[in-house]
Amino acid sequence: MNDGLIPKRYAKALYKLAVENGDSHEIYEQLKPMLRGLKGLDDIKRVLLNPHVKEEDKGRVMMQLVGAKPGSSLEKFLLLVIRNNRAEFLRRIAFAYVNLYRQEHDIAKVDIISAAELPKEQADAIVDIVRQRMPGTTLEVEQSIDPELIGGFVVKVGDVLLDASVKNELKKLRLKLLS
Repeated sequence: MNDGLIPKRYAKALYKLAVENGDSHEIYEQLKPMLRGLKGLDDIKRVLLNPHVKEEDKGRVMMQLVGAKPGSSLEKFLLLVIRNNRAEFLRRIAFAYVNLYRQEHDIAKVDIISAAELPKEQADAIVDIVRQRMPGTTLEVEQSIDPELIGGFVVKVGDVLLDASVKNELKKLRLKLLS
């Protein structure tokens, strides 16, 4: 089965269950940190994929990571995924669920990456421009710093990228000089 199909099917099932139980937003909020949590934690991955670790222990690890309440829809879902030997897909399932939730609730994630911390007025101005281009859409803004940009900023909204960084300008200048 396709690696993209498994996470999407599980995410749709979780979303349907969450809507029926009225906790789709709660699960959404719990899964967002999981996207960052599983990305770099090799130890957690090793525990989840180790066949010698009991399912209950794997479930306990996941419950602590996402902060799911005992007996909740999310706990039952996580245990089902682990029981079905799909733990390797948990991060992708969480990603698919978050995307599905955002799509269903007209939410756009806005990433603002700058070389240094932006003054509040500048960050607000960027968000206002995005808001004007996407009326009626709820924006979830996340700011981060990447010193490699040298100066300026990069804004990502879904598949759209606005690169107003010094690094990008230098790259363009280099390509012009080479041609």
